[in-house]
Amino acid sequence: MSVDVVVVGAGPTGLMLACELALSGVRPLVLEQRDEPSPHPKANGLLGQVVRVMDHRGLHERLTRSPEPPVPNSAYFMFGGLGLNLSLLPQSPVYTLPVTQQEIERVLEERAVELGAQIRRGHELVGLAQDEDGVTLSVVTAKGRYDLRARWAVGADGAHSVTRKLAGIGFPGVHHDRMTVRSAHVMLPPDWVDPGTGALTVPGYGPVPPFLPHRTEHGGFSYAPLPGQPPLLSTTEWDQPEPDEPMTLAELAGSIRRVLGAEVPLRQPEGADPHVLRRMTGGHTRVAARYADRRVLLIGDAAHVFGATGGGPGLNLGLQDAVNLGWKLAATVRGDAPADLLGSFETERRAAAERMIVNARAQAALIAPGSDVTGLRELLSELLTDPAVVARLAHLTAGADVRYDMGPGSAHPRAGTFVPDLTVETTAGAARLADLTHAARALLLDLTPDGVFADALAGRHDRLDVVHAKPVASPACAAGEEPLSALLLRPDCYLAWACSTSEPGGAEVDGLRDAAARWLGGALTRSA
Repeated sequence: MSVDVVVVGAGPTGLMLACELALSGVRPLVLEQRDEPSPHPKANGLLGQVVRVMDHRGLHERLTRSPEPPVPNSAYFMFGGLGLNLSLLPQSPVYTLPVTQQEIERVLEERAVELGAQIRRGHELVGLAQDEDGVTLSVVTAKGRYDLRARWAVGADGAHSVTRKLAGIGFPGVHHDRMTVRSAHVMLPPDWVDPGTGALTVPGYGPVPPFLPHRTEHGGFSYAPLPGQPPLLSTTEWDQPEPDEPMTLAELAGSIRRVLGAEVPLRQPEGADPHVLRRMTGGHTRVAARYADRRVLLIGDAAHVFGATGGGPGLNLGLQDAVNLGWKLAATVRGDAPADLLGSFETERRAAAERMIVNARAQAALIAPGSDVTGLRELLSELLTDPAVVARLAHLTAGADVRYDMGPGSAHPRAGTFVPDLTVETTAGAARLADLTHAARALLLDLTPDGVFADALAGRHDRLDVVHAKPVASPACAAGEEPLSALLLRPDCYLAWACSTSEPGGAEVDGLRDAAARWLGGALTRSA
């Protein structure tokens, strides 16, 4: 059998890529070693920019089962266990979506199948050979072994990626062995939970806000009351001897006693559903030596892993890897990709991974025990009364500070950033911009009265959607920044080009045409 793209791994990242490829006209085949989706709880939600990404694909409504759009946390969040007063900001970049990884996988698999992707479970990749035209994959099932021919193969098969190993791609990085993270689903006294704030009030210690890491002189503690499951408690300690016995609730209770200096009674959750009860000692921070080797590409944990604090950062980053790669790989398969479009995947997403490493290392340093760290935290707490510092750390936490290089002619302050939240009035009525991007196509939004930019790309509508509209609600502008008059979105919803000129001329039109040619392909005639 021969297919265009094989995705190895049916976790959230692989399934998201399958959705993106299918939206762009390429129906992928997904291979998954497991016979059934994993029942074991892993990541506990989505944070930051990726929540808006899911909204722009129409997946936020499926995950929340509500038509309400995502709302940023505009009150309080944390960085390294330090409070970020988000109310100091005109617009918070911190979005949260508390949803289990099992639910994310269920929704993404359902959507991928709707779009025509084929998912084969119980199919294990055991061999891989490349040539200039494609990849031959050897696959083992309960019924035997077979070979599969694909033009491209993408490894989305986790930190221990077989795809990466078979392609001979290195995974350099460092191992951390000082941290021990203990986590468990538990039943807690119901009267300990504040019905107004949701905080867990621990007698002898005080309130602990939900979902936010809490640091003491002796370690870290977090309380996550996720919908539809028992609360998840976690502790982080340093330089702890690793027991030989399996993890128990008594061990977690002892860890909480050391970290908080208070007793927390823990009871085993009721019901037969799989519950977290795990201990993780140490971890790795690694980034693949290459995200691409000829016809093999890597995304998600196959390309990068971060420390011992769980799968949240990796999941958020991996889903955005998939959205960045999907339209580029599809254009390459179709044969209409501009020069080096596929190469921009590694350039852009490696930079995002390196930024995440800075984030993870900084936060790990700030939650470490010790009086010297406490002194650093006290100083940083003083700086966090400055809105500019809060904004910087909030954008870093959310991943909203990622900005891609869109090349010459894209000098607008918003070029290279994720599309702002806009509401516009179209011929069909008012619409959120997020609702216009569900099809994963490039989009030109022209807000000029005469539609001058829409006219400039006449004849290119096969490669992008064009919407001529009036702005209804615009995002807050930075000091000295004019409101947007037009913008060109890549299929991943990053701004390839933007304009704020109320009366555009030839230079602005040429900039738009250059940006369209760079990201959508084909030469465009410049203004006389």
